[in-house]
Amino acid sequence: MMTSKKYRSDEALLKLLSAAIVFVLLLLVPGAAAGQKLRLDEQPAIPGEWGYRPAEGAVSAVNPPSFSWRPQKGLRWEIECARDTTFKKVEYRAKNLKFNVHCPPRVFKPGAHVWWYRGKDNKGRYTSWSRPRTFRIAEDAVSMPLPAREELISRIPKSHPRLFIRPENLKRLRKLARGEMKGAYDKLVRECERLLARPPSTKEPPKYPKDMVHGSEAWRKVWWGNRTYTIRAINGAATLAFTRLLGGKERYGVEAKRILLECAKWEPKGSTGYRYNDEAGMPYAYYFSRTYTFVNNLLSEQEKKICRGVMKIRGDEMYQHLRPRHLWRPYGSHANRAWHFLGEVGIAFLGEVEGAEDWVWFATNVFFNVYPVWSDDDGGWHEGISYSHSYLGRFTWWADVMREAMGVDAYDKPFFSKAGYYTMYLMPPGKVGGGFGDGAWRRSASRNVSLMSQFAAQGHNGHWQWYVEQMGGSKETSGYIGFIRGTLPKVESEPPDELPASRLFSGTGQAYLNTTLKDAREDVQVIFKSSPFGTQSHGNEANNSFILWAYGQRLLVRSGHYDLYGSDHHRNWVWSTRSVNNITVNGRGQGKRTAKAQGKIVGFKTTASMDIVVGEAGQAYEDALERFTRAIIFVKPELVVVYDRLEAKEPSTFEYWLHAIKKIDVEDQHNIRVRNDDVVCDINFLTPSGLNFVQTDEYDPNPRPHIKMREWHLTGTTPEKSKRIEFVTLYRPHRIKDRVPNEAGLERIKGGYALKVKLSDGEFAALLPTDDRATLRAHGLKSKGAIKGRLKRVGKPAEILGLDE
Repeated sequence: MMTSKKYRSDEALLKLLSAAIVFVLLLLVPGAAAGQKLRLDEQPAIPGEWGYRPAEGAVSAVNPPSFSWRPQKGLRWEIECARDTTFKKVEYRAKNLKFNVHCPPRVFKPGAHVWWYRGKDNKGRYTSWSRPRTFRIAEDAVSMPLPAREELISRIPKSHPRLFIRPENLKRLRKLARGEMKGAYDKLVRECERLLARPPSTKEPPKYPKDMVHGSEAWRKVWWGNRTYTIRAINGAATLAFTRLLGGKERYGVEAKRILLECAKWEPKGSTGYRYNDEAGMPYAYYFSRTYTFVNNLLSEQEKKICRGVMKIRGDEMYQHLRPRHLWRPYGSHANRAWHFLGEVGIAFLGEVEGAEDWVWFATNVFFNVYPVWSDDDGGWHEGISYSHSYLGRFTWWADVMREAMGVDAYDKPFFSKAGYYTMYLMPPGKVGGGFGDGAWRRSASRNVSLMSQFAAQGHNGHWQWYVEQMGGSKETSGYIGFIRGTLPKVESEPPDELPASRLFSGTGQAYLNTTLKDAREDVQVIFKSSPFGTQSHGNEANNSFILWAYGQRLLVRSGHYDLYGSDHHRNWVWSTRSVNNITVNGRGQGKRTAKAQGKIVGFKTTASMDIVVGEAGQAYEDALERFTRAIIFVKPELVVVYDRLEAKEPSTFEYWLHAIKKIDVEDQHNIRVRNDDVVCDINFLTPSGLNFVQTDEYDPNPRPHIKMREWHLTGTTPEKSKRIEFVTLYRPHRIKDRVPNEAGLERIKGGYALKVKLSDGEFAALLPTDDRATLRAHGLKSKGAIKGRLKRVGKPAEILGLDE
């Protein structure tokens, strides 16, 4: 019995010791308490996702770089940075990160770095570390750390006003209003008197009737009408409240308060709700917040409570829609306004509404880590110039707010040091027609003055100031924002004499080829697109499309009408490859409005006399093509050579589309003329032969009935099916009074074509490859699988430009 008892006692002791060992191990090994490690989702980013950043091999132009990785539900994050892949010496570590993005609060040493990340759930379980990614920080990278959350929030004033101005700056602004800015102040006073004489309506605007058809004219009237109605009321209140702060009548503040409280009665998720109609909901949010902070000292605690309750609901609705999605899939158009409007709400109600601090921190993280989305540092804008100026114009409000409230200068970002060049190269002074992107097609350069004035002043850029002055000088921003910006320093203008006339914006896959940047009336311009952003959002034009402009006139255009986003015409004509100067295959075009239909500019060279740009867009046609390489050679100013190489997966017919303002004169494929006023373009399809042409001034489908304007569409179809084809097409833009020769010869040689074209003052010869590995020889030129051209003008030495150099 004693032995049996001792055995059981020893067994119990052994179990106790085993349990103790396990307990110690659980304490020592992270995640062991919950069993195996969590799985880390490291799937590669797909089109429409922000991606892992810095990417492998990337060079960061900002210091520190911003980090981004694939989100996973229920995890917080840890990242580490080291100088090599062993991670033996970790130089930076951040733990317990809520977002799947992070910008460190300090700068790193320039040079090579490695980063990785891992996740942790609420039970303490860890994923494995991600694969390491190596990147470099440039020696001249801009210093732009994101202050730690507590530090950032502490910079925001505790009292009001907080948006655009700080309480301690009011005295200086009041002095300016009485002195050197009295003229701007008097304008505000006159607007306030107008608002007192004719107060805006504050009745809650209507919702859509139940039987209303989405997208109809009646629907549009309510949709956009509620936006303008909301702005008229609440921005009017903000103007009154701000002017009172500068020393205006007390009545201005009383009326601002009345309007604010009347609008606070509107149902937060009703007709002006963010999710119901964001075009009304967004301006409600930021104008309400501005009025609240400007008129704050006139509100009772009960009135403040009413305002806080309204914005708690509206702010939460915006935040829940944007987070966390926008940090990984940030390519929604309206969301790229909403995030910084939410930031304004957060600052105005910081410390007064639960969640407001989260809204501020989220908006700041978007700016540092996921903005701008439609470009890279080169300054372009995928959605086109109309949306660029619209969205960046509104963003400048947030830039003003960040600078005053948090001491963050948005214009330190490399993007903003180049953004104005996008406008200069796309739309030289006097130009009409803004290239690609919804709403851009008939835009005039004069509409660019407002934003370019801000860019010039904020970026201290003389070229951009010169651009503004060519169209009448800087345009003052109206209202209270204009008053705040009125003290920006003047910038001395600098003409673009030393700039190349043509420029590639690689981030958006667009090239702007010009003869001059100084005057659109003297410019010949080719716009070309082959974009890694594809055809998504408002930049819906097919890749490898081009536009031709000359001497103040649009010749070959981007056709169609932006009658209503997603209308039948917009969806089925404007989004279609048929609507641009491009090529379809068996009647099929590229993927419509999708990030998957991508192109890429694979070659670009520019000189004062010649440009070459090459784009590849075969994969944009889904399964129809193996290849679509389009090369454009611009011999300035009178010759544009467009060379297309297409390889289909099966024998196919190919349709070549051209679009013009007026009817195109077609004699045969070698004698085609586009004319607009006193400017013409003579077109010669050198190959293939036997093209069958059809022309119409009807769209398919046509826009809504009230739009009467039509354009002309010419389609040249190949006579028989083939798997592989090349088009060599010459375009000769010129004033009708100028004599331009039409002689040209195209010879088939081993590995491609030899082209020779007579010019008004010489000749141009080129090698056009059909085999990327073949060596081509002709006309004294030699090239291995790449385009090469030689320009010989009378009395001048020959110039050679090629992509094999």
